[in-house]
Amino acid sequence: MDEEEKNKKEKQQNIDRELKNSKPSDSTTAKSHGEILKQQIIEGQETYDKKPVSILLSSLTAGLEIGFSYLMICALFFFLSGKVAEDTIIKALSIVYPIGFIMVILGQSILFTEQTSLLTLPVLNKKRSLRSLLRLWGLVILGNLIGGYIIAFLLVWFGPKLGIFNLQTIEKIAIHVTDHEGSAVFVSAILAGWLMGLLSWLVAASKDTLSRLLIIFIITAILSFAGLHHSIVGNVEVFAGYISSPQINFTDYLSFIALALIGNAVGGAVFVALLKYRAFVYNVKD
Repeated sequence: MDEEEKNKKEKQQNIDRELKNSKPSDSTTAKSHGEILKQQIIEGQETYDKKPVSILLSSLTAGLEIGFSYLMICALFFFLSGKVAEDTIIKALSIVYPIGFIMVILGQSILFTEQTSLLTLPVLNKKRSLRSLLRLWGLVILGNLIGGYIIAFLLVWFGPKLGIFNLQTIEKIAIHVTDHEGSAVFVSAILAGWLMGLLSWLVAASKDTLSRLLIIFIITAILSFAGLHHSIVGNVEVFAGYISSPQINFTDYLSFIALALIGNAVGGAVFVALLKYRAFVYNVKD
């Protein structure tokens, strides 16, 4: 072993020791940076240890459950149409947008954007490989997308039949999501991934369910109000438009989902996982 490798190994041992020594705080004090990081790495590794079929089913469940956000988005849009200006309706959707996220995150289903930074941390901590991360991301994305396709077909079929919303509502929402330049969608998705990674960090920092509920609501409402692009909710929004309207073609869908997924991944992995991890590492003595 050369000197450089020896130094790297010693540095990693020091980091692991520092994380191990991060003591749980009592109920009256906030969790330390090290304590949150330690919890996130442990939770991330637990996901890596799950069987692929378990991960696929959990992520498929998340894709289905996030559809309740879309159900309420369409229902509120349809209800307010003709009564309120359309730009006001778009902003008002942020009130119901968090519903699916609350179900998914508190219900412990695996959502790609919420898990992006969480799954990256064990790789940064040299407990998992980059290859295993990409394989796990692929599995989670697959499950989320399939769940989204199922709920989109279901909602497009029964929403108009029950008078909850109509096909024009679906079309307007899909056009609103996709009617941007590719570069704008990509940067927007990075910001959305950043916020979702931060959501995961803040949920880990909180100590009770009420606080977690409030954090989920605030972060996801910001996403909606600002019009940032979330790949998994957007998957349902745009795919529903694709299967029900000639205004959305397959190229529109494919372009959106590719840019949104990559942007969300960059936002969560770089601006949360990497920065939070490096902030801790630079404080560890050699």
